Amino acid sequence: MTANYINTSRRQFLAGTLAAAGACAVGLAAEKTPAVEKRFGNIRLGLATYTWGKDWDLPALIENLPKAGVYGVELRTSFGWAHGVEITLTTKQRAEVKKRFADSPVELVALACSERMDWPDPKRLKKAVEAAKAHIKLSRDVGSRSLRIFPNTFHKNVPREKTIAQVARAADEVGAYAAGLGQQVDIEAHGPAGELPTMAAIMKFVKQPNVRVRLNSDSRDTKGKGFDANFKMVANRLAKTVHIHNLKSKFPYQRQCELLVEAGWEGWILMENSEKVPDRIEAMIEQRQIWEKMMTKAAKARR
Repeated sequence: MTANYINTSRRQFLAGTLAAAGACAVGLAAEKTPAVEKRFGNIRLGLATYTWGKDWDLPALIENLPKAGVYGVELRTSFGWAHGVEITLTTKQRAEVKKRFADSPVELVALACSERMDWPDPKRLKKAVEAAKAHIKLSRDVGSRSLRIFPNTFHKNVPREKTIAQVARAADEVGAYAAGLGQQVDIEAHGPAGELPTMAAIMKFVKQPNVRVRLNSDSRDTKGKGFDANFKMVANRLAKTVHIHNLKSKFPYQRQCELLVEAGWEGWILMENSEKVPDRIEAMIEQRQIWEKMMTKAAKARR
């Protein structure tokens, strides 16, 4: 709160009535008080800094998220976002990031890199695997629990089965490294190779138990035999993170909430919204309120 604002408020208090002063005090208190987080068992709502948080540095993220009733965040790396949490950070800087979150009400849930495990070129694949490992170490150092990687696509003149097996092997290598650091690896259902039946096929080859499937709430998840059937293909290998987008879209978010509750799933639902909005905090509040209604309905249906 700036000094100018406080001085203005005082002048208004002296000039106004007691009722006006009371209203002002209530307004100031509401502005300072973070929204109350509503949990559903161990399912919580957070933000992925893909778009809405890309120009907020760490102090801004930690200040703004509680205002929206959101207490977890996934930081997108490699894009030069304002938070500055990248593999170039020194040991001291990583410790400072970890302490900043530890001293705040906001939990650093995950990091999201864009490394792909589908490259046909062995050199590009090795580079992607090593970069993912570097991000795993960063995740451990800053107090995060998991790293997001991509499957990501199929390639011309490369059999689909070969790509599926390759993605699994690469994810296993990253997973083995991550296990030594107490980290999870979340393969996001992203790109043409990220359809849920394909993710299920990939997971048949994955041996590391800390490598899991992250749902991306994509319309493709409803194809084929339908959303329920596709969900059940990966239900036993789900990561503790899920990406959601605009909850007002046609994606069956209500059913997804119900299936997650029925499966006894625990973790973070991360908003990865990209809509241009005049006020991101207000937009997050709206999304959170929609999500809470969906989760309330899902919890009641479970009983």
